[in-house]
Amino acid sequence: MPTKKTSSKTSDRGSVTPVDNQGDDQFEALLRESAKVAAEFDSGEEESQPELLERNALRRIKSFSTELQDISSAEYRQLQLERVVLVGVWTEGTSDMAENSLIELRALAETAGSEVMDALIQRRDKPDPATYIGSGKVSELRQIVVASGADTVICDGELSPSQLRQLEEKLKVKVVDRTALILDIFAQHAKSKEGKAQVELAQMAYLLPRLRGWGESLSRQVGGRAAGGAGIGGRGPGETKIETDRRRIRDKMSKLKGELKEMKISRDTKRQERRRHNVPSVAIAGYTNAGKSSLLNALTGAGVLVENALFATLDPTVRQSQTSDGRIYTLTDTVGFVRHLPHQLIDAFKSTLEEVQDSHLIVHVVDGSHPDPFEQIRAVREVIADIGGSQIPEIIAINKVDVADPAMIMNILRQETRSYAFSARTGFGIPGLLRAIENSLPILNVEIEKVIPYSRGDLVSAIHERGEIISEEYLAEGTAIHARVDAGLAKQVQDLV
Repeated sequence: MPTKKTSSKTSDRGSVTPVDNQGDDQFEALLRESAKVAAEFDSGEEESQPELLERNALRRIKSFSTELQDISSAEYRQLQLERVVLVGVWTEGTSDMAENSLIELRALAETAGSEVMDALIQRRDKPDPATYIGSGKVSELRQIVVASGADTVICDGELSPSQLRQLEEKLKVKVVDRTALILDIFAQHAKSKEGKAQVELAQMAYLLPRLRGWGESLSRQVGGRAAGGAGIGGRGPGETKIETDRRRIRDKMSKLKGELKEMKISRDTKRQERRRHNVPSVAIAGYTNAGKSSLLNALTGAGVLVENALFATLDPTVRQSQTSDGRIYTLTDTVGFVRHLPHQLIDAFKSTLEEVQDSHLIVHVVDGSHPDPFEQIRAVREVIADIGGSQIPEIIAINKVDVADPAMIMNILRQETRSYAFSARTGFGIPGLLRAIENSLPILNVEIEKVIPYSRGDLVSAIHERGEIISEEYLAEGTAIHARVDAGLAKQVQDLV
């Protein structure tokens, strides 16, 4: 790597990143040492994680028929992912972006327990409305499926119900789209009651418009004594079996939403309790498999499952930490994001994603070893904006520098103003990242003493939530309050007439 002129890169709060005046040679030397420590670390990593050993022991076994039942109470179809062929449609961007998308789809398929037999990409202005890929490509794909012995085709996009049906009729094998694949992975990895309910709700939202059966189940009518077991609760004569199943799914979705609402109340109560005690929160967000759980473990010793797989973490973990000057704050490990994250998952995981939305700081973990980390950064910021977190201060934490290309790491550091390179496995760069987190937390360093009119109860409420109350007294003209608050809130109080 050629030597070039560098300068100390300092954030707006004074924390220095690993790009110093010492030059690139020392940076590369640090990376080499970091890689050496990483090799020693990897040798005993799996043995120290019983949960990882348990998950690996439950992998789908080649040649065994491991089938996931559809969620409807009827039979309908079964999802079987064993030997798969991948299909992508390249509509925009560069060829590298299209290939990276298919590489990611391969990783998703392997995480779900599949064996990828082959993959192909078609260049089109837009996906074919009937079969997603053109008729000529369908014939070619059919030949590949027969030659490879594949039982499933996975498309790198969300298929409409008609596209799904047309492709299956022509290919004579099961067809799965990207959304169904991600839902399948979530179903395998969910462990908590809330996580399982969220995944089941997302699955049902996806399945409902695509529900279909075979043969007579499409048109068979039920009702009354002819209900065939439907009994009380059927609409009566004229309701087909597929309509009955759709109604049952809607009923189940309503029940799940009610359960999740109750769980959300519990999560909100805990969050409000942290606010009441003025505990700042830091959300660790980022692309799936970027190293968020590894960072949480490195910072707090949380013992969260770490696995080199997509969506290894679904259930958020909150851990308490302390700054060097004694301030308490929380760190939350969140579910990973991905390009084209299914909207059903965003809706179902809304209560979980609120941990990001309500945080004081987002530590955006980036996989520095990925071929296109800037596309991952863009995808994560897009999801954060969707959930209303675009205004929250952000730190870019570039992970895996022990295995990444130093030129790429330097490129990210130059382009992202508040970025810090580190390795969660070796500890390289962790102290600097920790200082950056501490310096970015809100500091209650302004003392106010003011009588606030009763008409500004919102301001009093904000002081209670975000500040530290020293004394409070109710007078005829308003609330006399003495507190310590952050600079922004202090200005609002001082601007009162």
